[in-house]
Amino acid sequence: MLNIVLFGPPGSGKGTQSKLIQDRFGLIHLSTGDVCREEIKKATPEGLEAKRLIDGGNFFPDKLAYRIVEKFIDSNNEARGFVYDGMPRHVGQIPVFADMLAKRNSMVDIVVELKVEEEELIQRLLKRGETSGRPDDSGREVIEKRLRIYDDVTAPIAEEYKKAGVYFSVDAMGSMDEVLDRISKLIEEKLSIKPVLAKVH
Repeated sequence: MLNIVLFGPPGSGKGTQSKLIQDRFGLIHLSTGDVCREEIKKATPEGLEAKRLIDGGNFFPDKLAYRIVEKFIDSNNEARGFVYDGMPRHVGQIPVFADMLAKRNSMVDIVVELKVEEEELIQRLLKRGETSGRPDDSGREVIEKRLRIYDDVTAPIAEEYKKAGVYFSVDAMGSMDEVLDRISKLIEEKLSIKPVLAKVH
């Protein structure tokens, strides 16, 4: 089972690229947020617990998120592998993530960080905010705060994965296809795997 972690700041295109990599390499895109929202929608025991916490104004606890993700992985245990989008979210989650994979005789194969200049991120998010209606894309001040949180909380996972020798960064400036080709080339070179689709579109 292949395990590819894709991360980057808000506006770096990780959600879009995760879906494209899923298609190109025949993997499953595992977005922590999407998987957790699906459990809430289905009103599973985990979903009901999550809804109760969120409705009470509480943060989504790591332990519950991992329970939901484990359930998702086990229900797709015939998959070629996964592209993780939003996991691990901070350094404290790395050992939990590693243990979860180890229990399934697996490990993180590659961690790819999408690098984009800050002003470009801000402009992308402002543009997205014009159509998405998302309050967290609504203004420069809010966006800059989100980017600082990313720098403080998520970006440090790069150092941990560098020590493990599985971290690589990709220039995510340019068109969607250009960025996809850069990520694909890296995955092919480092993991010696071939795409199932030469081009997605």
